[in-house]
Amino acid sequence: MSNPGKKRKAQREQQQPSGSWMRKLLYALLIVAAFAAAYYLGLRRRTSRLDAFAQCLTSKQLKMYGAYWCPHCAEQKEMFGTSFQYVPYVECGIKGSRDEAPVCAQAGVKHFPTWQFPDGERREGALALQTLSQKSGCPLP
Repeated sequence: MSNPGKKRKAQREQQQPSGSWMRKLLYALLIVAAFAAAYYLGLRRRTSRLDAFAQCLTSKQLKMYGAYWCPHCAEQKEMFGTSFQYVPYVECGIKGSRDEAPVCAQAGVKHFPTWQFPDGERREGALALQTLSQKSGCPLP
């Protein structure tokens, strides 16, 4: 009688670590999936929000003149994130030199970034999104 009891006990001990290990793995996967979903949804919400704003700037005929080597231009681009693809941007830098592209020289751009508004006003430097919103009339979500 003692032999079958020992066998069952040994079987239970073998099953517990395996079941416990699987349960821990499942919990870990669920936690990772929850963080991934939260990150994805947060990034998606932020991006789509600024997409509409950037597209509005385009419809209002604003222009941003910048240069690939300009740190303030990079700062301005970061403010928009992936939505910068919708911003009306004119590249003034010429790869391999610090010369200015002819289109920018003809426009009279001296500093980067330079924002040109439809009324002809220009503002130099990285502008806050709130400032662009106020000046353009595009609502910032």
